[in-house]
This record gives sequence, C-alpha cells and structure tokens, in this order.
Amino acid sequence: MITDQTRHSIAEIFCQAARTRLPAKPGDSCEITAAPMWDAGHPAARHAMVLTISSIAFRLLFVLHFDNDDATRGYYGGGDTTRSLPDTLMEFANLCCGYMNQQLVNYFPDLGMSTPYELNSACVDYLDELRPAHVWAYELLIGGTARLGVTLCLCAQAPLDFRAELATADESEGELELF
Repeated sequence: MITDQTRHSIAEIFCQAARTRLPAKPGDSCEITAAPMWDAGHPAARHAMVLTISSIAFRLLFVLHFDNDDATRGYYGGGDTTRSLPDTLMEFANLCCGYMNQQLVNYFPDLGMSTPYELNSACVDYLDELRPAHVWAYELLIGGTARLGVTLCLCAQAPLDFRAELATADESEGELELF
C-alpha cells in the first residue's frame, strides 16, 4: 500500500530530477507530460535504459526510452562522433536517477542504486509481471528537439507513506560519490 502523498512525492522528485539532469546544457528546456500507459510515444521507442533504486521497503525502476534518431543524436551528441548515443544517455540517466536517490535517501536511509543497463523497449510490456504498486509514464521534450520517455515502476514490499520536502536543485547533486 502506497499513499497518494507518496505517489505525488515520487512524481515531484522525478520531475525535478528530469528538469535539472536530463538537459544537455544548463538552461535548456525539459517539457514533461504525463503519458497514458503503453500507448504513449516512448514504448514505441526501440531502446531503453534501466536503473533501479532499491531499499528494504521498495524497488523503483527508472526506465529511460529513446530512439537513436537524428534529433536525439544531434541534441545529446553536439557534433561529438566519438561517443555513442546510448553511452551518452547512460550518463544522463545515471545523473537523473542519482538525484532521485539523493532525495529519497532522506526518507529511506538504506537505499542502493544500480548502474544503468540497456534493454529493448519491448521489455516494458512485462513490467506487470513485477506486480507494481504504481507505474508512472512520461513523455519528455528536451531542448525543444530530443524526445525521450520515462517509465517509473514502484514495487513495494511494505506500506509506503512519506511527503517529500524537495531540496533546491544544486548542479553538483546526482553525481557519483567515491569513498
């Protein structure tokens, strides 16, 4: 059982993370639209990156959907032909999910986060097999040109009830911490 307050908090954390971590350049736009499940543009995308934030109480899958098209390569590549689009997007997805992790650790101190891995977007059709407590779907337009999709899938092992007090987005948050 997850409360409406919890669902709203996770959605707000995601939106702040996306706006501050997914644009390639500071100040670029990030338009976020809630998408109807499974018929939005992103499940039709051919590629997906998956990261997981896990605690004792829940597992949150973060799925970034994208096509390796000219607009997305042009926006995220910026003319750099030495790096592939998937490699570049893995870094952005990691920063975005890392920011979410940093916000959630205030309420769930036992969090861990996976490294990103790439899948075929058709795998999203099987998220129901995880018996999620809630699933969010979003369409994003980044910098006015790059179209991405994000699916968040929350699987709860215990009741979840929290209200996020979002910190102001700092440019250094969401990066890897080395010990």
